[in-house]
Amino acid sequence: MDYKKTLNLPQTDFPMKANLAGREPEMLKRWEEMNIYHKIRECAKGKKPYILHDGPPYANGNIHLGTALNKIIKDIVIKAKNMTGFDGVYVPGWDCHGLPIEHQVDKELGGKNSGLSQVEKRRACRVYAEKYVGIQRDQFKRLGVFGEWGNPYLTMAYPYEAATVHEFGKLFLNGSVYKGKKPVYWCATCKTALAEAEVEYADHHTPSIYVRFAFTSDIGAIRPKLAGKKVFMVIWTTTPWTIPANLAIAVKDDFIYAAVKIDDDVLIVAKDMLDYCLDAFGHRGKACEIVDEFKGEVLEGQKCVHPLIQRNSLLILAPFVTLEAGTGAVHIAPGHGQEDYEIGLEYGLENYAPVDDAGKFTEDVEHFAGQFVFDANDNVIQKLKEAGALLGHVPMQHSYPHCWRCKKPIIFRSTEQWFISMEKNDLRKKALAAINEVQWIPSWGRDRIYGMVENRPDWCISRQRLWGVPITIFYCAKCKNELLTQDILNHLVSMVEKNGADVWFEKEPKDLMPKHTTCPHCRSTEFTKEVNILDVWFDSGVSHAAVLEKRPELGSPCDLYLEGSDQHRGWFHSSLLESVGTRGRAPYKSVLTHGFVVDGEGKKMSKSGGNAIDAEDAVSKYGAEILRLWVAAEDYTDDIRISEEILKRLMEAYRRIRNTSRFILGNLYDFAPDADRLDGDQMLEMDRWALHRLQEVIRRVTEAYERHQFHMVFYTLYNYCTVDLSALYLDVLKDRLYTSKTASAARRSGQTAMFIILNAMTRLLAPILTFTAEEVWAALPAWNGKEESVHLTQFPQVEEKYFNASLGERWKAMIDAKSEIAKAVEQARKEKVIGHSLDARISIALPDKMKDLFAAHLEDLRALLIVSQLQLVEESAIANPYKSEEIKGLAVGVEKARGAKCERCWIYEESVGANADHPTVCGRCLSNL
Repeated sequence: MDYKKTLNLPQTDFPMKANLAGREPEMLKRWEEMNIYHKIRECAKGKKPYILHDGPPYANGNIHLGTALNKIIKDIVIKAKNMTGFDGVYVPGWDCHGLPIEHQVDKELGGKNSGLSQVEKRRACRVYAEKYVGIQRDQFKRLGVFGEWGNPYLTMAYPYEAATVHEFGKLFLNGSVYKGKKPVYWCATCKTALAEAEVEYADHHTPSIYVRFAFTSDIGAIRPKLAGKKVFMVIWTTTPWTIPANLAIAVKDDFIYAAVKIDDDVLIVAKDMLDYCLDAFGHRGKACEIVDEFKGEVLEGQKCVHPLIQRNSLLILAPFVTLEAGTGAVHIAPGHGQEDYEIGLEYGLENYAPVDDAGKFTEDVEHFAGQFVFDANDNVIQKLKEAGALLGHVPMQHSYPHCWRCKKPIIFRSTEQWFISMEKNDLRKKALAAINEVQWIPSWGRDRIYGMVENRPDWCISRQRLWGVPITIFYCAKCKNELLTQDILNHLVSMVEKNGADVWFEKEPKDLMPKHTTCPHCRSTEFTKEVNILDVWFDSGVSHAAVLEKRPELGSPCDLYLEGSDQHRGWFHSSLLESVGTRGRAPYKSVLTHGFVVDGEGKKMSKSGGNAIDAEDAVSKYGAEILRLWVAAEDYTDDIRISEEILKRLMEAYRRIRNTSRFILGNLYDFAPDADRLDGDQMLEMDRWALHRLQEVIRRVTEAYERHQFHMVFYTLYNYCTVDLSALYLDVLKDRLYTSKTASAARRSGQTAMFIILNAMTRLLAPILTFTAEEVWAALPAWNGKEESVHLTQFPQVEEKYFNASLGERWKAMIDAKSEIAKAVEQARKEKVIGHSLDARISIALPDKMKDLFAAHLEDLRALLIVSQLQLVEESAIANPYKSEEIKGLAVGVEKARGAKCERCWIYEESVGANADHPTVCGRCLSNL
């Protein structure tokens, strides 16, 4: 007889090979046809909304691993919230205005660009942005991300642009917005001001120089010891090109300065920096003499002669002077630095920046007119040398601001710009208070953004570009006063809502204003309009007003903003200031940040470095599911590593989860949940233990989802899958599943446990393994009320009827003992006493406290060990016992099992051969035939 045919061997159509790259598009098509996101929303009707507001990616180019990471984390959050009893809402958005798109359109237009009107060029930018919105939307959907893809928000949509105009108007009318001349980040290549968030820091080679400024007159009146001497202040700078704009020299009031005589000259530097300076001057070890010492405060009000230009430089006091580098005396150019500008205001210094939009010196700059500032560095140094003012010149490399778009070094340049005041209406104070009301995840995010807001300058919101929302301010042609009233604002908002922001560039001022508008100052009816546009960070920063407050399914403040940690100075920051400035509160309740994608060694990824991985290539090679698993498996609060090796490792982890699911499905081929499922009190204890462990896993996983700790979710489920299930419970269960009668209580008990486990595990994995969970769900045996998609279900709840602490402790003790006994079995196998564990007869001696437990569960322990025979004995009955070091009093003996091996179940039994009709099977198998 072929006894193999009498076994209940697994049967399933669920494929062993995932073929993710091929199978995922089929699943996407199915979800598209069933309109999965809207079905989820319908199921969630009436539940408490959970709103994650999407920080808009830039509509330029394909997605990369960083944007994929971000979208997948958001998707996991929303799917988990939907499965936890919330109405999880996700409206994706795109940032569509700004310089990068304008640059790309300029490139594509080439020579045609010069012949286009402003509106024609803006339309070309719109078409370009629409193209990449479409491309990126498909790429995000390919990752298995659910959302309102058919109705996203776009910052270039007419209603959004109208909301942006409205929010700017609110801030202008409440007095927060002003026009002024201040130093701002300026990109000479792009010819526009930049916000802090548009600045990246990179290494930059620059000359650092030591320059002496002669006092205009004898300073013997304030320092008698220096009477009649040629005295010089010495400054240090890493921007030689700013020397022509020098108007002052700053010292610290309480620093001690030394007047050092070198040859016939006296040089003044901070005493603590003297040795450092002498090295830089090339005077270390040469004759020099300190002829005087004094505090910096005595120098205030003195004057020095500019070494290159016929004007004086004022000696002033400044709190920002440090002794970290240089001479303790700081060169001040109020038009080229924020601190210089602020201290210049205190001393009435001119806001002087003789540099044009292209970064070239203006015609009034002696020696250097028309030269590009960075190119002028060498010429400035040469002129200083010729003037005898250069004391030292040391090339250096340091971190320096660069333009986010063109990657070129930028300058600080004082220009006329529009600003939002941090002090007017107490914006800074209110923003800091609002930060403390928000939950920051991780918690250090609070300190990071708090420090940024606490120390930031006024927000420069104007840009000298074309593709964006205009700054909607009018000017009286006669008296030049600015004009924007509530009536004008309302009129403009209505026009932009219907026609888009292009209307500002199409129409004359009189056609943009209500009829009969006159200047309130001089009654003129002639007006001009502002030519600058708004910072794109203001654009995206008003999304709480343009999206959250406009869509009925959303609301503000929302539950969560979730972006990379660079957004503390970007979108989190601009959204906070705009919302606090107009509403007095933050637009979010919680903010979660993730790190950046780096290679396997923790290095920044780049094509030139040869360590970049393309997101689309990764999806094509491994499937979106493995990228999703990568996101979940890493602690995203730090930088997230990726490499081919890491992806292959995750592929192997995925296979284990898939194979475990497949094994269970294969053993449920004849299980009808509605008819065959047993109640807990009808189940065998081992199966009840498996369900108890499941409750512990459910609790831990759902708590980790609540805390957004997805790496804890994954590793909890992965360990449960590989350790508790594959390596233990399912391995032990095989014998009962295969050899028991098909409809026996013992087999149905195991099937019930497996069905409950896989049902729960599939739902818990669904937010992460979105495709595979759906595939497993479809393969699970049908039952009354089974949802058509796993994504329409809820997470399993901890069921108290299966949670049994005493049972858990009992089985933990047996599993601990199993681990120790297995060491003895392995030792016997190595010594050739047995070949396989089923060849073994085990004798165990136990400490007294364990005897009763093990005596009552001897068969369970035998099954756990997967041995043929197990008996309890005294230690004296065991020859050469293996003694456990972990469990004191546990001794183990291993010998060859008695009887013959059953052909059907492979267990050694003395009953084999007792039945003449079935001489090769044991009594247990005989009863199951």
